[in-house]
Amino acid sequence: MAGHHLILGELGDFISGEILADTHDERYRQKISRFLVVDRGYAKADIHPRNRMIVVAGDRKGRLMLDFAVTVDDRTAMVIKYGPGSLVTRYRPALAISRLVAPYQIPVVVVTNGESADILDGETGKLTGSGFDQIPDRQRLVQQLKRAKFSPISPERAEMEARIVYAFEIDGGCPCDDTACRIV
Repeated sequence: MAGHHLILGELGDFISGEILADTHDERYRQKISRFLVVDRGYAKADIHPRNRMIVVAGDRKGRLMLDFAVTVDDRTAMVIKYGPGSLVTRYRPALAISRLVAPYQIPVVVVTNGESADILDGETGKLTGSGFDQIPDRQRLVQQLKRAKFSPISPERAEMEARIVYAFEIDGGCPCDDTACRIV
């Protein structure tokens, strides 16, 4: 049994076809995958699910999962962080993650609980839209990228962002969550 999740059986991942544990959270992730492909026009190859990240914060190290990284023209252009509950509490760690998964600032950051979504400007952290219908479709994202700065992330900034991710996602995470853990 994985963490605190009720295992309902198995399901096939919409993007990769991989067989996964069927949990309520995974059903939401699959809903998001289908939405991105069917409603937003992304190719399955544009969407990279379950990205494992190692975060180093001082002498502490942890592992967590970024739910989705979306690439366009060989660049990560959007990250999507899923988590049940309040969206607002996920803004800061999602922005921090967006500054760690690539050597540049990812332009679009989405936080979702599977029922609603908030879209943030990666550079400013400002809310740019609310609701699934505000998640940019592939064509709109391509247009946004023409204006994106893709600002490089300095090592000092990356270290600060890693500490934020560690505090929120590793130290502040549920102790029985099996998608994030401390690494000794």
